[in-house]
Amino acid sequence: MRIFYSTVQRLFTAPAASLISAFGLALALQVAPANAADTPTLKIGTATSPQIEALKVAAREAKEQGLDVKIIEFTDWNTPNAALANKDIDVNYFQHIPFLENAKKQGGYNFVAIAPGTIMKIGLYSKKIKRFDELKDGATVAIANDPVNGGRGLLLLQRAGLIKLTPGIDYRATTLDIIDNPKHLKIVQLEASQLARSLDDVDLAQGYPSFIKLAGTTDPNSALLFDGLENKNYAIQWVVRPESVNDPRIRKFIALYQHSPAVRSALDKAFGNLYAVAW
Repeated sequence: MRIFYSTVQRLFTAPAASLISAFGLALALQVAPANAADTPTLKIGTATSPQIEALKVAAREAKEQGLDVKIIEFTDWNTPNAALANKDIDVNYFQHIPFLENAKKQGGYNFVAIAPGTIMKIGLYSKKIKRFDELKDGATVAIANDPVNGGRGLLLLQRAGLIKLTPGIDYRATTLDIIDNPKHLKIVQLEASQLARSLDDVDLAQGYPSFIKLAGTTDPNSALLFDGLENKNYAIQWVVRPESVNDPRIRKFIALYQHSPAVRSALDKAFGNLYAVAW
């Protein structure tokens, strides 16, 4: 304000020819801070997985294009949504639509999925058997403990012929929907990100190749049975708060992620044929 005041003071003593120049300088001093402000860093939250590497590649390319991006890694599947609701991050990228809808219902979140990402396979893994018919009566089977991914695991057990579920049930299946369990399987429910580490303790486990690769517990390609990649309902989504739907920083980053050959190469290296793109 002192700078602006002294400039205006000089306007009344300067020659007429310099009036416009001095006044222009005063205006520049007022607006310069706004024009010089940097674009805020885009904060992207994701769950720990090999997806991180592709996101980092995209962040480096974004930096070269003038967009500063910070990738924030969470070790569970609940905190990224809490962080988004608290405005600690601008967008998260870790959940598919069924998981999101369940999170919105349980957490009261007002979120919007604005673009699809990758679809990841899940499988049934074991370090103790090579075929399902080798499972002994009373064997222990681990599935995810969240309502959506647990249901997806139960559907896979049904596809394997190990259980029968209520006719017509979808990913919202629970253990209460098991109507036939001929091998008397003991089904335990664990945090999805921890299933990969349960393989030494159970006979069979629902598994996510990305977490299995991260944990190094077995070959992520060695599942006895995989679900398919054709169901885009399970594509990971870019999720934002409603006011951020048209945020140009987010839209720019997503477009870069979807079209960058380097990002695709990073995904291929991380997942091979265990993923597909949904855009």
